[in-house]
Amino acid sequence: MNTFNTSNPNHFVFTTEVLEVHILGGLNIHGLDRMRVTLKVNCIEDEFHALRHNIDLYNSNGVEKLVRKLAEFLKVGTSVIRRALQELINKLESYRIELLAIENEDEIFEYQLSKQERRSAMNLLKSKDLLKKTNKLIGASGVIGEKVNRLLMYLIFTSRKTSNPLHCISFGSSGVGKTHLQSKVAELIPEEDKVEITVLSANAFYYFKRHELKNKLVLIEDLDGAEEVLYPLRELQTKKRITKSVVQKGIGGEGKTKNLTVEGPVSVAGCTTQESLYEDNSNRSFLLYIDESEAQDERIMQYQRLASAGKINVQDEIDARQMLCNVQRLLKPVRVINPFAEYLSLPKSVFKPRRSNAHYLQFIEAITFYHQHQRESKFDAHTGEEYIETTLKDIKQANNLIKSVLLRKSDSLNGATRNYLEALKGHLAKKKDTLFSNREIRKQLRIAESTLRRYHQLLLREGYIIKRNDIQSESFTYEIVDANEFRELENSIDKALGVCLETLEKQKS
Repeated sequence: MNTFNTSNPNHFVFTTEVLEVHILGGLNIHGLDRMRVTLKVNCIEDEFHALRHNIDLYNSNGVEKLVRKLAEFLKVGTSVIRRALQELINKLESYRIELLAIENEDEIFEYQLSKQERRSAMNLLKSKDLLKKTNKLIGASGVIGEKVNRLLMYLIFTSRKTSNPLHCISFGSSGVGKTHLQSKVAELIPEEDKVEITVLSANAFYYFKRHELKNKLVLIEDLDGAEEVLYPLRELQTKKRITKSVVQKGIGGEGKTKNLTVEGPVSVAGCTTQESLYEDNSNRSFLLYIDESEAQDERIMQYQRLASAGKINVQDEIDARQMLCNVQRLLKPVRVINPFAEYLSLPKSVFKPRRSNAHYLQFIEAITFYHQHQRESKFDAHTGEEYIETTLKDIKQANNLIKSVLLRKSDSLNGATRNYLEALKGHLAKKKDTLFSNREIRKQLRIAESTLRRYHQLLLREGYIIKRNDIQSESFTYEIVDANEFRELENSIDKALGVCLETLEKQKS
């Protein structure tokens, strides 16, 4: 009885009563219009007297030539060889179709929620103070501190299911936990909904299947290690699709142009220490600055100590992650309409207001989308399309969360310099003075001289500090020009957002 052994994916063996056929290198399961293989054929009785040949088994002329060649080489009848090759081709076809079916099953895998999981997740989605409870669960899953950033990031990741997803970039010094925060919040997104990239060439990005990235979360651990994919990612963010024309050989070796298209939309998240290098990506993203305060250091170190002492309940963290993943699975694509959008405006201080305004409105929609099971479903009178509407509460929650983002977008300083300046103000407030020297600050804030010099050059150029010469000692000191400027900027943003909301509330009442 003939046997077909595929236990080794790189070496199949087909055996008949007379022949032994080895398929070396396995079989390419893609490209069903051809079946190119490398064969090693010998008689059962003499395994050392073998013919090796590379052939496309779908080329009937080539197969017939191989039959005659094998018959002459092995001294076996052509009918025996022809029958064996035909049976081998049938078995290879069946094997390839089975593998493709398994591959497709993996691609369309969808986690099936149990009745209890569905009930628990739905109860959360319909509960009062949903965002507050969600943030508490995020903390319970093992995300320490970063209460605003972690909820912002979770909602941004949730927006991948909408037609206009949001994106974010996390900034911070080396070792402060940018990647850790992103990866921990990403654990709250189902595996089937995300793609993680460490290193990927730009061309490889175009070889994803057409809908493989649609409504997915694309995670980049380090933007510095993924520079080649940033351009196609920006195109996906803006145009929601990318297309590349390549030349492929057709039948007869003729060149044929083929368009490779990958559809979006996608939500993109990345981390970097170099804020200035990614301006094009920053303009399309929410900028999240990691908390580098001593208080956050202490929170993280205390968690590490408790984990080392075995006092962290790991199962509770797993349950919290699973709950939030199940919540994500119950969110379905639905259109969001904001009836208050035309009355909303950003503070005048925000840079690049056109794109920032779009982000602001999209973030409000993301909050509405997350509350979809608490909103009444409505239907468009002309198209019949289902939609839900934004409420004033959604806008209020969005304003509270997005203030830190708008504040950074209104600041003329980059994040690192702003963090330094606020730390400097804190130090000077403690000693009740506005004057300081390089030596003093290096000692108190533990900053490298080259880094300190770079901060001071930028602050001098922007007019945040001035240099004062000491005639007696022939040295100089610096002075803070306005210690309250950042607080005043923050208050102006609060006021601008608050005025819009108050106006809408009065109109509604």
